[in-house]
Amino acid sequence: MSFKPAHLVALIGAALFVGTTVSACTSAADQANENLSKAAENFEVPRRIVGINGITDKVLFSVEGFCSIENDGRKLDVICKVDKAGTIERTTLGLSDNVTYVSTQLNGVKVDMFRPRIIFRPETIIPNFELSTSN
Repeated sequence: MSFKPAHLVALIGAALFVGTTVSACTSAADQANENLSKAAENFEVPRRIVGINGITDKVLFSVEGFCSIENDGRKLDVICKVDKAGTIERTTLGLSDNVTYVSTQLNGVKVDMFRPRIIFRPETIIPNFELSTSN
């Protein structure tokens, strides 16, 4: 199946219409929070993530930078953009019932409170192939 430019424009228009219509029911704070979360997941928000032992009150780890957080309840993946060249580092931390973490935004970020942020990444359509052969 191939997309013609007219189909792509219609698809983008429909996505914008649906996004705008659905977001009309959200509050300004909800929309700002959603847009801030998207900005953080795109490495645009500086954060400090600190892990704390709930029994001893000791700091177990601290990660700072433009970081995304993924928590599945048992482990915490902190993915950080290290430099302007786009180098990415991941720190994986095990969580337990006595270990918690705090994520603090280090600077203010301007986000829209009324319009949803929609991100299109054409480069994700074509994957980055690597050839691996056996010798």
